[in-house]
Amino acid sequence: MKIAILGTRGVPNFHGGFEQFAEFFSVFLASKGYEVYVYNSSLHPYKKKIYKGVNLIHCKDPENKIGTAGQFIYDLNCILDSRKRNFDVILQLGYTSSSIWYFLLPKKSVIITNMDGLEWKRSKYSKAVQKFLKFAEKLAIKHSDYLISDSIGIKEYISKIYRKESKYIAYGAEIFTIPQVKKLEAFQLSPNQYNLLVARMEPENNIEIIIKGIIKSKSNNKLIIVGNYKNTDFGKYLYHMYHSYSNIEFIGAIYDIEILNNLRYFSELYFHGHSVGGTNPSLLEAMASNCLIIAHNNIFNKSILEDDAYYFSNSDEVSNIVSLVHKVNNQKKIENNKLKIEKFYKWEIINNQYLDYIKQCL
Repeated sequence: MKIAILGTRGVPNFHGGFEQFAEFFSVFLASKGYEVYVYNSSLHPYKKKIYKGVNLIHCKDPENKIGTAGQFIYDLNCILDSRKRNFDVILQLGYTSSSIWYFLLPKKSVIITNMDGLEWKRSKYSKAVQKFLKFAEKLAIKHSDYLISDSIGIKEYISKIYRKESKYIAYGAEIFTIPQVKKLEAFQLSPNQYNLLVARMEPENNIEIIIKGIIKSKSNNKLIIVGNYKNTDFGKYLYHMYHSYSNIEFIGAIYDIEILNNLRYFSELYFHGHSVGGTNPSLLEAMASNCLIIAHNNIFNKSILEDDAYYFSNSDEVSNIVSLVHKVNNQKKIENNKLKIEKFYKWEIINNQYLDYIKQCL
C-alpha cells in the first residue's frame, strides 16, 4: 500500500496539531512496512528526503513572499506532484486551501479527508473569507471518497448539514510519566504556583476572557500563556493590552513536547479555551499530563472531558473558578482523564484506527 499525506507544512512537527499527527502516523506506517510519503513545505527547516523511514516530498511554498495565498499555491504544487506518484491512498488533513483543486486530484487514488474543525466560524476571517471557507468545506465533502471527523461534534454536523457519513477518529496522546521539575527553571516557575494556557492567538480560543478572569480573581498565581503572540494581530493586541499585569506572562510559542508536558504537569490550573473545531490536540495532551482542566463550555470540549473538568463561558466564571478550585482537591478528575487517554486516545489506538479505516476504504 502506497500512502500519501497532504495538507500539512510537513514533518517533523514544527507547527501544530495536524503536523504532529502526520509525524506520528507516518512513522507508524513506515514501521509497519508501508510505503508512506508526507508532503513538506519548501519553508520547512528539515530538508532531508527521509525521516524515520518516511519519504518526504518537498514542494515549493511561496507563503513567505505572498502571505496566505501561498498556501493555495503550495497545496496546488503538492496535488500536481501526487498525479505522478500512483498513490493507492491520499490522506488529506484539512481542506481550507486544497479543496478548490479537487479536479486535479489523481482519479485512481482513494481520497480520504480529515475535515478538521468549523474553519468558517473563525472570527479572525472576514465575511468574504468565511463564505469561501464554507464553500471549500462543501467542496471537500462532495469530492472526497471518504471523510474522517476528529470529534463527535464535527461528525454530527456533517451528518446534519450535508447528509454524509464520516468516520469518527480522535486525535492521540501519550501519558506523560517522567516529569522533571528542572524544566521549570528556565521560566523561573515553581510547581503548582502558576496557571497555564497553551493556544494559538485567535479569538475563538477565548484567551481574552481567560486573561480578564485571572485579573479579576486577583490570583497570586501567574497565568503563563504559551503561543506565538508576535505573528498575529490578535496576539499583538493581547500582548499590548495585558503584558503589564503582574499575574499575566506571555512566553511565546513552544514546540518541544517535553518542555510543554513539564509545564502542563506542574501547573495548578490548565485553561483550554478552544471553542471551534474537533478534538483539539492540546486538550488531550493536557489530559495526559496530569492537568486539572478549566475548559470553555462547548460540545467539543464536553464530549471529551465530560464531568472531569470545570467549565466557563465568561470572565466572571473564570474568576470564580480560580478563587475556589484547587488541584490538590481534584485528583479524581485528573486520574479519570488519564484513564480516558489510556482507553481511547493513545497513539497506538488512534494509529491503528486510521490504518484499519484506510484498509476498509480501499
